[in-house]
Amino acid sequence: MKATAIAPSNIAFIKYWGKKDEDLKIPENGSISMNLSNLITTTTVEFDSKYKKDLISINSKSNEQEENRIIKHLNLIRKKANIKLRAKVVSSNNFPDGTGLSSSASGFAALTVAGARAAGLNLEESELSILARQGSGSACRSIPNGFVEWVGEGAKSLYPPKYWNIVDVVAIISQDKKDISSTDGQKLAQTSPFFETRLNNIGEKIKRFKKTLETKNFTEFGEIIEGEALELHAIMLTSTPSLIYWQPETIKLMKLAKKWRSEGLEVYFTVNTGQDIHLIIEEKNSKALVKKLKDIKEVKKMIINQPAIGARLVNKHLF
Repeated sequence: MKATAIAPSNIAFIKYWGKKDEDLKIPENGSISMNLSNLITTTTVEFDSKYKKDLISINSKSNEQEENRIIKHLNLIRKKANIKLRAKVVSSNNFPDGTGLSSSASGFAALTVAGARAAGLNLEESELSILARQGSGSACRSIPNGFVEWVGEGAKSLYPPKYWNIVDVVAIISQDKKDISSTDGQKLAQTSPFFETRLNNIGEKIKRFKKTLETKNFTEFGEIIEGEALELHAIMLTSTPSLIYWQPETIKLMKLAKKWRSEGLEVYFTVNTGQDIHLIIEEKNSKALVKKLKDIKEVKKMIINQPAIGARLVNKHLF
């Protein structure tokens, strides 16, 4: 049987860094994110006796490490469906992968939804989220709709996409792949002298952040996500060995966000494990931000996102 799914990437406002269980990808702390409307992975999966081995194509390229991760995930799906058939998987992103834009989140969410259906499974959203997490931790957040919280084994939607009219403008400064993957970087989290302090304080921060979502207090919301991004990278910078994902252009845009804010344009930044920056702004002010970014030569491309629905099946296959 053949099935195709599309899934959004997501931007974590409250980040997770470090795992209690590396194999099961159980996080050290909870996280809250928003699905992104224009960072999308499309994946088609077909299980069939005509395939003598698993055939994997990611963005029309061959990547042995990623292929092995996908085959491992297919094995989980096969086990759950009690089948032994090999599969063909074709997956395509509409944005750069390996640069810190959470392509593994959208990728494994799409693979999970398409793979489960192609294997004859009919799983609930909560089951799909738990299964996606075992491929890539943050993928569990790309299954539910809109604003999403991940606690423990899986994620659930806090609010639907249309709950709040905010925009995430992704400013791409480079399409170069990062030197150390998020998966490898996570293993270093506990080497930072500040990691334990972060874990001690994260529960209270999540409570405060959820309150800003409830009240739609954009100023408090922005202050928390900006501080959270800097805290996450402080852990990375002080791990052994240190992780430095930022480029000079990243820091320039951080400073510009602060400058624009002082001039009356209320915009806040957050950064994942990469060099590209996410600029969060209320929709009513987004055109003014885009206009400013067009004048910044370091910004190679912009991707404008609204809150989005999660992973879902579609009828148009990639093969």
